[in-house]
Amino acid sequence: MSDGAGRSPGVDRPIRVLHVITRMIVGGAQENTMLSCALIDPARFPSETISGPETGPEGSLHDECRRRGVRLVLEPSLVRRVHPWNDLVALVRLTRFIRRGRYDVVHTHASKAGILGRVAARLAGTRRVIHTVHGWPFSREEGAIVHGTWIWLERACARLCDALVVVADRDRERGLALGVGRAEQYRLIRSGIEVEAYRDVAVDRATMRARLGLPGEAFVVGTVGRLGRQKAPLDLLAAFERLARERGDAHLVLVGDGPQREEVVAAIARAGLEGRVHLLGLRRDVPELLRAFDVFALASHWEGLPRVFPQAMAAGLPIVATRVDGAPEAIAPGENGWLVDVGDMEAMGGRLIELAADPALARRMGDAGRARVEAFSARRMVDQLAELYAAGGAR
Repeated sequence: MSDGAGRSPGVDRPIRVLHVITRMIVGGAQENTMLSCALIDPARFPSETISGPETGPEGSLHDECRRRGVRLVLEPSLVRRVHPWNDLVALVRLTRFIRRGRYDVVHTHASKAGILGRVAARLAGTRRVIHTVHGWPFSREEGAIVHGTWIWLERACARLCDALVVVADRDRERGLALGVGRAEQYRLIRSGIEVEAYRDVAVDRATMRARLGLPGEAFVVGTVGRLGRQKAPLDLLAAFERLARERGDAHLVLVGDGPQREEVVAAIARAGLEGRVHLLGLRRDVPELLRAFDVFALASHWEGLPRVFPQAMAAGLPIVATRVDGAPEAIAPGENGWLVDVGDMEAMGGRLIELAADPALARRMGDAGRARVEAFSARRMVDQLAELYAAGGAR
C-alpha cells in the first residue's frame, strides 16, 4: 500500500510491488512470478516476493531467484496443505508484513496464496490488489463439495481485487460462466518465457542425444512436467505404447518428478518398455533437452496455458497435446501441432505415429510454432504488467 490512508503514490515515486505465492518450486506459476520480478524496471516497479518455505521433489527456485536479484522472503506459516489454524496464522502474518512494507500493489498468484494474499492485502489497506489465475483451482475431477468450495472462495475473493489476470481466454470464459468476478476486471496477459533461451541454443541434436544415451536416429517424444495427476504421465505412457508397437526406434523422455514417479516406473516395467522410456527427473537445462526431441507431447487433464508449449514452440518442435483450457490458444491443429480430447490416448498415439512417419510435416509444424512464439515472450508479459500496475487495475 502507499500509506495508511490508501493514498496513491506520487507521480515521481516508484510503485512498490509485492508478489504472494505459496511455493517457489520449479513450475509455471513460480517461473512466471520470478520473471515478473526479475525483468520489470526496478526503478519504476521495485518488486519482491513472499512465499512459503516448501519445496519437494519438484525442486526449488530459491537459488535462481537470488541469482536473478529477486528479493524472496520466506513465510513459514504459508504452506500448501489446508490447515485452518495454520492458515489463520499465515493470514495474520501476511497482513502485518504487507502493512509494514507499505506496498502500492499486492499481486497474488495461484490458489491458496491467492485467497490468503487478497484478504491480507485488503486488511492491510493496500490500494491496488491484482490476482493471476494460473489455471482455476477447481478441477472437473474434484468431488462436488471441493469443487463448490473453490468456486465460492474464488467468487468471494474476486470482490477483493482490482484486476483478475488470466493466461488464457478460456480461463476468463470459465470464470465468468461460474460467476467469478466481473468482465471488466479481467486482463489477458499470457505467461511469458525468455524466447531466446529456448530458440538460440548452442548445443545440437546429436550432441544432446549422445549426452542422454539416446540413439542418434531414434524418433524421440519428449515432455516436461510434474509426474502428478494433472499432467497425467500414465496417459502419455499409454499413448506412447501405441507408437512403440509401430516404431521400434521410438523413445519417450519424461523430464520432471512428482508423486506418481513410482507408478510410472511400474507401468514402464509392465509394458516392457525399459530402455525406451527415460525418466530424467528434475532438470534445469530444459532448453538444451528440447534439442533431443522430435515432438513435444503433453497429456494434461487440466491446465491454464502451459509454459512448456511456447518453450517447445521456440525450440521448433511440433506439439501433440490434450485439448485443455488454454491449449487451443497456443496450438493451431494442423498448423503447429495436434490436439486430442482429454484421456483419448488412442488418438494421441495416432498423431505421434503420423508425425513419426512424416518428418517433413513435423518440420513444417515446428517452423510454424517458432513463427508465432513471440506472443508468449516474457518481455511482452512484463510490459503489460507494468501498464496494469501503473493504471491501478479495473476499479
